[in-house]
Amino acid sequence: MNTRPFRNIQRKKTKKITVGKVEIGGDAPISVQSMTNTLTTNIKKTVKQINQLTEAGADIVRVSCPDKDSCLALKKIAQEVDVPIVADIHFHYKRAIEAAESGAHCLRINPGNIGSKEKVKEVLKAAKNNNCSIRIGVNAGSLEKKILEKYKEPCPEALVESAMNNIKILEDEDFFNFKISVKSSDIFLTTKAYRFLSSKCDYPLHLGITEAGSLITGSVKSSLGIGMLLMEGIGDTIRVSLSENPVEEVKIGYEILKSLNLRHRGINIIACPSCARQAFPVIDTVKILEEKLSHIKESITLSIIGCVVNGPGEASQTQIGLTGGGKDSHMMYLSGLPHHKVASGKIIEEVVKLVEKKSEEIRNS
Repeated sequence: MNTRPFRNIQRKKTKKITVGKVEIGGDAPISVQSMTNTLTTNIKKTVKQINQLTEAGADIVRVSCPDKDSCLALKKIAQEVDVPIVADIHFHYKRAIEAAESGAHCLRINPGNIGSKEKVKEVLKAAKNNNCSIRIGVNAGSLEKKILEKYKEPCPEALVESAMNNIKILEDEDFFNFKISVKSSDIFLTTKAYRFLSSKCDYPLHLGITEAGSLITGSVKSSLGIGMLLMEGIGDTIRVSLSENPVEEVKIGYEILKSLNLRHRGINIIACPSCARQAFPVIDTVKILEEKLSHIKESITLSIIGCVVNGPGEASQTQIGLTGGGKDSHMMYLSGLPHHKVASGKIIEEVVKLVEKKSEEIRNS
């Protein structure tokens, strides 16, 4: 249960910026982001989804602003939610200005399609006037024409050159409240680009594998790409991009951070895959517990192991543990030590009771 030295990742110290009330970079926790998939003009549905994402743990939520009505809708949306809103802007710089004036806390602009340097300057002016940060969002699928002509195809050097060109524009305008992303759907291209960019600047980096795919495929790709960079100390905020309910993006984001001991929220269940030695139905038990304990926000480690081969060892490292035993009698562990026995039919009830009690203790401590 103790954090061991070999489990600690040394993060690169970047500049600290703010997105609304959330700090990014420096010594701030790595934030988890997601994006709505509702029509922004449908204010009721968009607010509902943002609140669902906030409940799941999202620190920042991005909202698409493809037209003027969507940008104007941000004014009401921002008033009804308790999380910073990032306006996703493409193609028309005036949408960025409208979003900033409507209460967006950050503008995500894509250098490949936002327009000329003069238009970017107009966006920066609106951002300054409205205390709005910027994300320079470079994407392999929409690089500037000149850069593509130079490199012939998307590559790490092309993504980083695009980012550095736009960093200079912001710096020349004395604008420093920004973060950067250099995304691709290819893990190798993405990770190389981020490593290269990290070596060239100290601005906070927004990590992600763009258009990663469905729940399983996208989670694996994102875990590999984002995880590798985080292990190297690179990255200040993350978004897992999935073709799925965006709440799942937040859940997977936290699982990545929990796995690397970078941030903890909710139950961390350590469970065996089950085999012929299992003394109770491990797989079904874990599924039910995940659902029944999904409301827990406090960081609690729970081990659910089907037999005594690894059960006692895992339980010694978790706050609450269950190890399968013989004759319908299984051992419950508290703080790593054997505590009492429980019958198979009482496992769910007992574990939920113990976790909720632990959660209350943490809240009141």
